[in-house]
Amino acid sequence: MFEDKYEALKLRNQLCFPMYASVRETIKSYRTYLTGLDLTYTQYLAMLAFWEHKKLNVKELGEKLFLDSGTLTPVLKSLESKGYVTRKRSTEDERVLIVEITEAGEDLKDKAIEIPRSMATLVRLDAEETVQLYRLLYKLLGVPEEDIAY
Repeated sequence: MFEDKYEALKLRNQLCFPMYASVRETIKSYRTYLTGLDLTYTQYLAMLAFWEHKKLNVKELGEKLFLDSGTLTPVLKSLESKGYVTRKRSTEDERVLIVEITEAGEDLKDKAIEIPRSMATLVRLDAEETVQLYRLLYKLLGVPEEDIAY
């Protein structure tokens, strides 16, 4: 692939680098909107899942967000302390923690409604490129084509 054996070690030849830098810049842009909601980016992702599904156990949430329970635990504790979700053990299996959105969490949805539209204006891609990137990123994550929304 490369003539020089060290060419592969150049920063510009790393697929991971533009992905990493793009994600960092994207999250930085989200902070502009999330600060007013008193949410971190990861808390926002969790709230997106709860606005859609209302009630999830931690394992289900982790699968949706590609996060482990060790990462989710402090996020969920913080969301609970803000009154946006409740956490309780399953009556069928004590090991399962059920998380459910509260009325305050639902109310937050109206305050967040403009975030996706605002973020879309910052993306330097046309509609077709955006859909292509969306599909490729989910493909990298191993999501089957039929499960991809776009």
